Amino acid sequence: MPAVINALVLAMRQLSDPPVLRVLAKSIAITIGLFVLLGFGISEGLPRLMSGYLDLGGETYAILSLILTLFALWFLFRIVAVAVLQFFADEVVIAVEARHYPAASLGARRLPFREDLSNSLGSIARTIGINLLAIPIALLLIPTGIGPAIAFFGANAILLGRELTDMAWLRHRQDPGARSPAGRVDRLILGAAVAGLMLVPFVNLLAPVLGAAAGTHLVHRRLRNDNA
Repeated sequence: MPAVINALVLAMRQLSDPPVLRVLAKSIAITIGLFVLLGFGISEGLPRLMSGYLDLGGETYAILSLILTLFALWFLFRIVAVAVLQFFADEVVIAVEARHYPAASLGARRLPFREDLSNSLGSIARTIGINLLAIPIALLLIPTGIGPAIAFFGANAILLGRELTDMAWLRHRQDPGARSPAGRVDRLILGAAVAGLMLVPFVNLLAPVLGAAAGTHLVHRRLRNDNA
């Protein structure tokens, strides 16, 4: 717990750095743009799709489109935001390493676009897969009221903890099969913290970059301890 808190504090202090601000601007713009396109697609496609079955009127379609868009935003935001960040993760990691771990950064490698794309697609696949596995558990927990929310929150905490630490670890691992040195408990706590931040409006736009920076600190501190 103290390691994660310290990593998040350091990450927050670096949010004003120009390289981090540039990543924030790009990732937020692309993420919002994708959801605007999705909303436009729903608003245009829903009436055409339903017109052969029901004629609900323009206002009703507009309300349904808004509801579907908001649901998609709630359900897909984490997936889209982290997938978009994958393409700029190097810039966040490099900024953190340059400020806090300059010696370690000398041995890092820059991930090519193909590997970034592969990591992004892999992240999406894992997210969809684990959330699908969480659905039966959530259904069993419906009588508890809060159980389904806890099930999905836990699943996404596990996913985020891995993705946000891998962004730094993939630049430094020598063996393709080597696992991240960040401990499982720290990864889970980081993932839970970022998943919680993603539930807060406006803060959720900062959460992926904040998490990537904090994940970089967790990886490097464990590497430094292992090499001490």
